[in-house]
Amino acid sequence: MKVEITNKEITIQWNGVYYFALSDYPNISPWELKKLITFMDYEKRHGRETEISCENESILTAVNTVIENPKRVENATLPTKITECTYCKQNGCLTDFTCHTATMGASKKILKIGKLLSAVKAFNKSGIELVKDSRNAAGDPPDYFEYIMFTWGNCTAGYRLVMERNLGRNPTDDELENKLVPGIRFYFKYNDIIKHSGYVFDGYHPVKIKDELILSDYLYACIIPHEYKDEFEQLIPLNIANKVHYIPHGGQGLRDWSNTVYEYICTLQV
Repeated sequence: MKVEITNKEITIQWNGVYYFALSDYPNISPWELKKLITFMDYEKRHGRETEISCENESILTAVNTVIENPKRVENATLPTKITECTYCKQNGCLTDFTCHTATMGASKKILKIGKLLSAVKAFNKSGIELVKDSRNAAGDPPDYFEYIMFTWGNCTAGYRLVMERNLGRNPTDDELENKLVPGIRFYFKYNDIIKHSGYVFDGYHPVKIKDELILSDYLYACIIPHEYKDEFEQLIPLNIANKVHYIPHGGQGLRDWSNTVYEYICTLQV
């Protein structure tokens, strides 16, 4: 895997390249260095080498120093706000909540069994098979499909992915703004979900969980657009019924809807 430390506005992994954006380029923080070292360790455990590139020599020096002595950053703590990506209304990732976003169809299956499942478990296919699936537009490696992926709670990426799943292609900016079909969002407190026995931090996703997660054990809230209420009411398991909330979508675009949902989550007293 190639890692390109960059001054771009977003961190993304695509077709074998991890575009590693910094919150304050060209300064690289202890947390970002820890994240990078963690990513390299994860890749090494799965038989992949990491090639790091950056136009800024001071950044490369800082990275190489930490590679030689990882203990320098082992106590680096997660910031309350990460500004490597500022697409959302909050102009940065807020790290109190994580979430998993799914299409309507997938969400019905999730609620029916009361669990989130990795793609390997959900589709009963191997990671090698799923790599070849047309939905793997990002070119993720086989092991990624053994995990449930989570984003930060105010991130728009999950809703964007749902649109991609619904359309079978990348959505246009106009579609995201004017024709958004929002998915269902499952919220978890970050400090709770990292206690799961299957928790993994790979240096890219905020959280990954191996194989499955039982909703009744960890779910903070499930947010369903009110327009879908009639389709979902009878599917909700009794043991999480009090954690399911319906919010009117009202045709909001990607950023506004994501912001509406996150602000609602912050008002809950659970």
